[in-house]
Amino acid sequence: MTDIFLEGGRTLIGSELVETSLAVSRTDIAEIDGPRGRARLAIDARNLLVLPGIVDLHGDAFERQMMPRAGVDFPIDVALAETDRQVISNGITTVFHATTWSWEPGLRSGDNARRLLEAIERQRPHFAADTRFHLRHETYNLDAEDEIGQWLAEGRVDLFAFNDHMDGTVADMAKPRKRNRMVERTGLSSEEFDTLVAHIISRAGGVPASINRLATVARTAGVRMLSHDDATPEMRRNFRAMGVTLAEFPINEATAREAAVHGDAIVYGAPNVVRGGSHTGWTDASDMIAKGLCTVLASDYYYPAPLLAAFRLAADGVLPLNQAWQLISSAPAQATGLTDRGTLAPGHRADILLVEDSAPLRPRLVAVISAGKLVHLTDATRLLGTATMPHETVVAA
Repeated sequence: MTDIFLEGGRTLIGSELVETSLAVSRTDIAEIDGPRGRARLAIDARNLLVLPGIVDLHGDAFERQMMPRAGVDFPIDVALAETDRQVISNGITTVFHATTWSWEPGLRSGDNARRLLEAIERQRPHFAADTRFHLRHETYNLDAEDEIGQWLAEGRVDLFAFNDHMDGTVADMAKPRKRNRMVERTGLSSEEFDTLVAHIISRAGGVPASINRLATVARTAGVRMLSHDDATPEMRRNFRAMGVTLAEFPINEATAREAAVHGDAIVYGAPNVVRGGSHTGWTDASDMIAKGLCTVLASDYYYPAPLLAAFRLAADGVLPLNQAWQLISSAPAQATGLTDRGTLAPGHRADILLVEDSAPLRPRLVAVISAGKLVHLTDATRLLGTATMPHETVVAA
């Protein structure tokens, strides 16, 4: 593996931006503010920001590569390879693919979740980004409990979320456009979909006990857990009591405050920040950040969003850039137990972004280093000359 030297960028060290150089050896950061030494590859980082790679703990935009139109499928290996290119080109060096296993057939079925998990495990060595599996379990999907429990116990799941979209599903059935989208996604007829939903609702009494059992398995296996769309402080307290310490998209301020008081990680969507509000009309993420009620931003459904959101927060005066960047780097790394990344420090994994920030709100990614490899470069003029290496002396026998 080629050692890399970054010369003279505005580098985020701790909580400060410092003009310094940075040396990478193999997969890790070797030294800050040292000489180039024997590094064969050097990049001119002057007038650029040098930032930790983005850690995205919840992104499901890969579904668009799998099914770009309703009922139009592409092979999972092709979809995941294209997704890897997308995440890297948007500065995401650690990505958790948020895979929904629902009671529905089709895109979010058990068969699809199995194929995704197997494909991620098979292709992981070939991805530029560190690619992990975030399983989003629809809690009414009682038939999946045993298999999911086995996955958790075997260490195949990197993050585990409890989702309950049943109320929303029932409400959307009365809205023709949303209903049609749900039905198309499953591949069922309209009548078959109605029958399936009625059957799933009839089993509601078994859901709480199933959640408890799966939370116990996840705790035993050391898998971090999230609860999705917590609606009340009581709901957040109940999940916390089961060891679920990440609150993902709490839907109101009271619930977010309950999470904050107890030190839970609070996740909101970066697209919410970029667009200036939630597409669902729920909580405004920028407002939550300003109130100290958001600790992590995730790409959710749009991979460019984390990078753009950090600069939007800085431009709007919500947070300075160094603090905004923590929401997409060190905070999600800490929340997911990845202590070797999210900050630029000797011995940490060399996940590094070079960003040109002269255009307001439009940061331009110049280079991405992932685990010590240069995997994305948009400006070859930044490459410096090859270091002169000492000649070996050959001794005659």
